This record gives sequence, C-alpha cells and structure tokens, in this order.
Amino acid sequence: SPLLLPLSDPPPSTRRRRRMGCMKSKLSEGLSQGKCDPPPPDRSSDTVYVRDPTLNRNKPGVSSNNAPEGYNSKVVVALYPYEAIHPEDLGFKKGETMMVLEECGEWWRAKSISSNREGFIPSNYVAQDNTMETEEWFFKDINRKDAERQLLSPANRPGSYLIRESTVKGSYSLSVRDVDPQGSDIVKHFKIRALDNGGCYISPKITFPDIGSMVRYYEEQPEGLCGRPLHPCKKPRAQKPWDKDAWEISKTSIKMVKKLGAGQFGEVWMAYYNNVTKVAVKTLKPGTMSPEAFMDEANMMKTLQHDRLVRLHAVVTKTPPIYIITEYMANGSLLDFLKSSAGAKLQLPKLIDFSAQIAEGMAYIEKMNYIHRDLRAANVLVSDSLLCKIADFGLARVIEDDQYTAREGAKFPIKWTAPEAINYGCFTIKSDMWSFGVLLYEIITLGKIPYPGMNKSEVMSSIQRGYRMPQPADCPTELYDIMMSCWKNKPDDRPTFDYMQSVLDDFYTATEAQYQHQP
Repeated sequence: SPLLLPLSDPPPSTRRRRRMGCMKSKLSEGLSQGKCDPPPPDRSSDTVYVRDPTLNRNKPGVSSNNAPEGYNSKVVVALYPYEAIHPEDLGFKKGETMMVLEECGEWWRAKSISSNREGFIPSNYVAQDNTMETEEWFFKDINRKDAERQLLSPANRPGSYLIRESTVKGSYSLSVRDVDPQGSDIVKHFKIRALDNGGCYISPKITFPDIGSMVRYYEEQPEGLCGRPLHPCKKPRAQKPWDKDAWEISKTSIKMVKKLGAGQFGEVWMAYYNNVTKVAVKTLKPGTMSPEAFMDEANMMKTLQHDRLVRLHAVVTKTPPIYIITEYMANGSLLDFLKSSAGAKLQLPKLIDFSAQIAEGMAYIEKMNYIHRDLRAANVLVSDSLLCKIADFGLARVIEDDQYTAREGAKFPIKWTAPEAINYGCFTIKSDMWSFGVLLYEIITLGKIPYPGMNKSEVMSSIQRGYRMPQPADCPTELYDIMMSCWKNKPDDRPTFDYMQSVLDDFYTATEAQYQHQP
C-alpha cells in the first residue's frame, strides 16, 4: 500500500518527477543526543550490522546513569525471564535482582546480584525493587484514557482493575472495569486519598496502611467497589526492545513465515528476526524507489517514535528487494479489521476511541513538523488489544512510480487527498487533516469506500464545486461536524491534530464526573 511522507525536499532523482508543491519544512533538527555508546558486540553470525541512527538518543525524562564501581546504584527486579541472545547480553530469571550500572535508552548495563555477571538488559523487562512497579496491578506512565483502553481490551472483564499515577504528583487512582445499567462496559475511576500517617483510603469508612493492603482487601470482598471482587488488569507482556546495533541488517537474519497481504508496491509478511522476535516485513518491488533515497528517509523516519506510530526497527537495502522491518500488529490494517466480523461488533464508543488514537499519533507527527501524505484506514494498524498505530510514514515521498506521483495515475489516492494537494501538489499537515476527515468516514461506516458510486474525476469536480459527503447513517451529528471541519476549503481553517485529539478524547467524557463519589 502507499506510504507516508515527511516534509523535507525530495532527493534529486525524484525532485525532477514532482509537480510543484509545498514540501519545504523539515523534521526538527538538533534533537538531543545522548552520551551513552555501548561497546560494539562480538557477533558470531555472518550478519553485518549498521548502528541504529537513533541509538544514542536518550528518551525524554530518562537520564543516562553511569554508576562508578562501588556506587550504590538502582536495584531492579526482573518482571519476566530473559534469555541472552548475544554475548554482551545478561540473561536472567523472573524475580532475579540486578544492580543498574548504566541507563541508556532501551538497553541498560546491569550486574546480577546473585552471579556478579554483567551485561545489557532490556529496560522494560525490569522494575525498581521495593516499589509498586513490581506489582502486576500497577501500571506506570499511563494516563486516564490509556487506562480505560487497557481495561476495555478483550483480555479483560468486569472487575478488572489497575492502579495508576494521578496527574497530581505523588497521588494515585484506582480504575475499575464495570457494567452500566444498559449492559455496556464502562470504566470507573476512584481517587486514592492519603492520610497524614502514610495510610490511604478510597472510602473514609475504611482506611489502610498502604495501597497494597487496600487492593488485597478489595480483591477479597465479594461486593468489592463495583458489586464484585476485583482482579488485576491483564498487562500486555513487554516486547523485547530491538537489538542495540541492528539497523541495516542481513536478509539471512529474517525468516519469512506468513504472507499477510500485497499492495501496489510490494508484499507484507509476518516474519521472525533471528528466529526469536516476531516482526512485520514490507518488501518493496525493485524500482519502487532508489536505495539511497530510501535510506535518507528511513534514517529520518527512525527518529519518529511514539506509542501511536508503528515502530520502524530495521531495513535491508544491500540486495533487492528492499525490506522494511517493523513491529508486528496482530489485527492487521484498520480497514480490514473494520470490515471483519470482529469489526461488525464494534460499538460507537470504540469507533470514537480509534479516531482519538489516530488523532493522537497525528498530533505527534504535527508536533515534529512531519506530514503523512497518505492517511487512510489501510495505513493504520490494529493490535490484539485494539490499539491503533499509524503506519507507512515517510515513504510516499521517495516512490518513483508515475502512476502514484501523478494525480492522474491509477494509484493516486484521490478520494483521500485534499484539493490543494490534488491541484498544486501542496501537501501539508492541513492536507493530512482533510484525509483524516475521510478516515473518520471509513471508521464510522465500518470500512466503506468514500464517495460511493463516484469515480475519481467525479470526486475531483464535485469537491471543486463545494460538494462534501453527506452524514452517514448512525453517525452522530457531533462527529459529522468534526468531519466537516476537516473538509474546510481553506487549509488554515481546518483544525490542528492537537485540538482534534482533545475533542475526540473528550467526546463522551465532557459531561461526566471525572471521579466516582466515595462509596
């Protein structure tokens, strides 16, 4: 399927083939660079690795902690077992304790307290010892909306709960899945209030010495907080971070397993990297783009990392076809999911939530001065817990196919493209907002083709005359008003994705109480 695109100038090989257009702004330069640089690994395979261009980029809020010998560093406990794959890794069992020697991105250098062995460990497999982070019911760094998404995922049921940090520093909230009088699944939120002596409570009728005691009490009560005993929310197992140094990898390290689909420019496969990590592999037909132009884009795309964007792991460019290795999403494209039997069962709140998740990812792209250029349901992927991630960003700009780059071409996505992009080649974040409005139509109609019964030329001429798709059946007027705001004729009159995210996040909660009353 066609892909996304940033706003930097196209390479010379493709610039000649472009129509005039607004493609000037670039991804923000000067992003912070970390200092941590692990030693090169001793590989025994014949794979030649090229370093990940974002390896040394510390994540916001994560310091690089270089602990000198003898320093009383942070002690962590393993949440999951990890089998060392490479010589410089440190394997461990669940529950094993380690001392962190160096924090750097997704891989930390640590020392096992029991064996004194040192090596690199995946940071998301461990939690600081003697803290709530080690508890299965505690969800770190999760906001109210994502707590609801976790609790309402198919793996959970009424009575599932989690503890999360509140927006007020040092405060916590309890979120519980329940059922409303109409039989619909909902999530209730309770403030955990602190006592001067260090204890806590939800209802002043009963207090506890700590949060752990409180949750054990409510787990054992047949009536609980919602008329049933509570049980911890199922936590998705952490995905092992991508190898520290694996950016441009060998084709021999990829084992293709199952063909998932084929698009205009290649195929998509489920595969395994080094026989361990499940990944998705997009293969590009030879001639789709030059390897040099692709690598320029891929190095930039790799810096875009957000929970609502499909993670780009690695590339293969030395021998055709080009491989793009990304994280694997179990439910495939949003378009296919909406049209499936599972999609037919989706209720309006979940459809609105899908829209809000996509707006969140696009708000990040907007913040990074990037554009997508081909935003539609086919280019959004869905996880097994029904989380949406935007895919295929960055590549549309380097495609060298006249049927795609020319608006008259059979592959040009006219029905999703803003008028100024069709007429003048002016692709901006505001043309992405137009596409987002069409994507909302796809979501609310469970995957129907936009502008039904109209061909491309009819769509183009109708839009120029001011035509807009009518309100679909079962589409709330409030949502249709949002769609129409995306289709304003003047790009600057269209909303921002940051605003769109806030509107969709609060679509149902604007008039609801933020927290339940104390029982």
